[in-house]
Parts: sequence; structure tokens; C-alpha cells
Amino acid sequence: MQSSILGTRNLGWPDESACAATAAALAARPALGDAFIELHGPLGAGKTTFVRHLLHALGIEGAIKSPTYALMEPYTADAAHGAFAIAHFDFYRFDDPQEWEDAGFREVFANPGLKLVEWPEKAAALLPRCDLRLDITPDDEGSLRQVRIEAMTSRGEALLP
Repeated sequence: MQSSILGTRNLGWPDESACAATAAALAARPALGDAFIELHGPLGAGKTTFVRHLLHALGIEGAIKSPTYALMEPYTADAAHGAFAIAHFDFYRFDDPQEWEDAGFREVFANPGLKLVEWPEKAAALLPRCDLRLDITPDDEGSLRQVRIEAMTSRGEALLP
């Protein structure tokens, strides 16, 4: 597997509105409709918050729930954004990467659409190469987030803010 990073951005999110602005900028990128984005960070870092803002920016209305127990929540972007399929995953509860295979997620990843994965390291050996990787690190007080965004593919480069 190729491990080179094609581009990097470092951001600071001093508050949730900065997180929402990054999500909105990403939602405006045409390459997003068939991207795979990994979200890394400790519990409470803001991974699900970022996904919620991104999905709202893509026209999804209502509550966005964490797929911690369901493992995957499906959505569809609104027509203005291309009406593409979206799968939001959370692998936090995986004890073995094989659970990814057993859950039938290989088929989801083989189909077009946006894949957003929290805790991808729990299934890393089985996941395809991501396009974009977000590492979210909260400060000691929990208010400021340092965000490193890495493009791992040419699609990821097109998605960099």
C-alpha cells in the first residue's frame, strides 16, 4: 500500500463554527461524492460533530446520530449536491478487523458514494486507501481543536480546503 501523503493542511478550530465552516467548504467540492474520508482522534475530539456539520451542509435534515451501535448510518445528499449515497461508519466497538468483513461492508465500499469512517484503525487492514484523513486533536481544556488534513490520493488533493 502506498503511504505517501500528497498534500497537508493544518487548521485550528477555536469553536464549533470553525468546524462547521470546514465542513461546508468540503461539501462544496465536487470530488466529495465518491470519496472515502477517515476521521481520527480520541473520544470527544469532534469526529461526529464534524460529520454532522458535513451532512447538514450536504442538505441532510434532522438529527444525525452516531453509528456507534448500528456501525453504519446511510444518508443521501440532496439533489443540489448530486444526490449521492453517504455511509457514516463508526468502528469504535470492533474488537477484530474481521468484523468489518462479517458486517458486509466490503460491498458498501465497492459501491459509489461518500464513506465517512470514525475509528478506521479498528478495521485498517481491510479498508481501502482513504482519499482524505482528518486527525482531530483537542487541547487540554477541550475547546480548541487542532486539525491535520492529509490528502492520500489525487481525489483527496481535490478535496483539501
